[in-house]
Amino acid sequence: MNAPAPQYCATPGQRHDPMTTRAMVTAPHYLATQSGLHVLRSGGNAVDAAIAVAATLAVVYPQMCAVGGDSFWLIWNAHTRELRALNASGRSGERVTRAHYRGLGLEAIPPRGWLAANTVPGIPSGWDEAWRWSQATMPSTRRWHELFDDAIAYAEQGAPVTPSLAHWLAVNVDPADERFRALQRFEGFRRCFLKPDGSPWTVGEVLRQPELAQTLRILARDGASAFYRGEIAQRIVDDLQANGGLLTREDFAAHRADWVAPISVPYRDTVAYNFPPNTQGMASLAILNILQHFDLSKIPEGSADYYHLLIEATKEAFVDRDRFLTDPDFQHIPLDRLLSREHGAAQAARIRMDRAAGPLAPLDPKGDTVWFGVVDGHGNAVSLIQSIYHDFGSGIVPAGTGVILQNRGSFFSLSDDHVNRLEPRKRCFHTLNPAMLFRDGRPWLVYGTMGGEGQPQTQAAIATRIVDYGLTPAEAVAAPRWLHGRTWGAASNDTKIESRVPQAVRDELARRGHPVRAVDDYTDVMGHAGAILIDAGSGVLQGATDPRSDGLAAGF
Repeated sequence: MNAPAPQYCATPGQRHDPMTTRAMVTAPHYLATQSGLHVLRSGGNAVDAAIAVAATLAVVYPQMCAVGGDSFWLIWNAHTRELRALNASGRSGERVTRAHYRGLGLEAIPPRGWLAANTVPGIPSGWDEAWRWSQATMPSTRRWHELFDDAIAYAEQGAPVTPSLAHWLAVNVDPADERFRALQRFEGFRRCFLKPDGSPWTVGEVLRQPELAQTLRILARDGASAFYRGEIAQRIVDDLQANGGLLTREDFAAHRADWVAPISVPYRDTVAYNFPPNTQGMASLAILNILQHFDLSKIPEGSADYYHLLIEATKEAFVDRDRFLTDPDFQHIPLDRLLSREHGAAQAARIRMDRAAGPLAPLDPKGDTVWFGVVDGHGNAVSLIQSIYHDFGSGIVPAGTGVILQNRGSFFSLSDDHVNRLEPRKRCFHTLNPAMLFRDGRPWLVYGTMGGEGQPQTQAAIATRIVDYGLTPAEAVAAPRWLHGRTWGAASNDTKIESRVPQAVRDELARRGHPVRAVDDYTDVMGHAGAILIDAGSGVLQGATDPRSDGLAAGF
């Protein structure tokens, strides 16, 4: 391990390192964390708590996630000693073709509106499938419908608008930007998220979502079947088809969440696990696979060398990602080769410490996401990420549902030779990827983040700062961050770096050729990260949430 690194605080002069020996939840909204803790205290397991957290987030954090989005799960079952991955992302509809969009005179799929809502939401199927599996393999005294109590109450009775929600509501009624914003043009969005006079809710005002409360009641009563084959599906499809949308009842009925094999690479004395394609988990692992060939004990944390090395490793990882990442049902992806030690060594050899490599081609800004983690008293652990892509997704809220539909499928390409080209019944390229580090065959660090292109970079920052430099989870999450490339609301391919990084370090990065742009300290452009460290010897759980979010890490 390196010499002691700087101590980073959530805010100047403040330290917050929640610790417990029983159970821990970290989520980007404090009400969601409390929902998870309530379920754990009353006899639920980690999966039960994760569903409660996810459902509450879909109500109180609608700018980042919703019932109408996708999710990806990593679940450690302490009883069977197995790590499982659940892909709850939706596929494009049978009628969703490149020819259809071209026939409308389009060169790209619109980022907002009914044509952007072209993939079936996967989140309810993930909740349902994970719960059914956990009930057969993990102790629990909680029933399915009880997991939605808080979410239903917050939707019906209301929840205070946080600074993050107020900001993104205000941004999204900008009439000058009808490509990405001006969501008030959609009646469902106006009805659910704006005041009667058309103005956005502000901080501290109470937002009520009665239509969403009714949808959650139906899910609590009937399970995911109501969403895919019952009355919720009918309402969504009716609204879409009345407005030129493409999804059908058959598309919803055909959807399923799939158990898949996690992918991994060794990193120092740990094993890093992540999610396979169609997610960019391969890129998150590739960065660590490259860094494995450098001796970070000789590189001070927070130095220009540190930032330079991680940015250059990211560039190498993204080259492979952008060449290969798609739905593996449609194209072979050579993961064994891409994550091999030999390939990582070759990538590492191309990195020059005195000069930055050329930039990548910029891609569209993306996407709005939440990550959260749960560890229960039996040692079961969940790393879970769910998203609607852009802030407020497609902007479409079908009448009578309160459900924001994602616009993930707007990232499909209409080019015939693009790796992520649109095809019917295809899963799109996803930035989402939940992570865990294992030590001695069991979870040691449960972690993740939102933030589009920043997700692999922030994961690498957290992993290196904890594994190589000995920072606590709270210090690693609060430490200054950078982001090379795009994230939600920022398509530029510059290197965004928080102003807390010393000017001399930023100047040195610029001298080496990095297009440095200083951004605000603790800006949410860097995403909302979190982590739970599990000390197998003492049994202590140490949590962290991001000071850039409305979050809370707490245990009991």
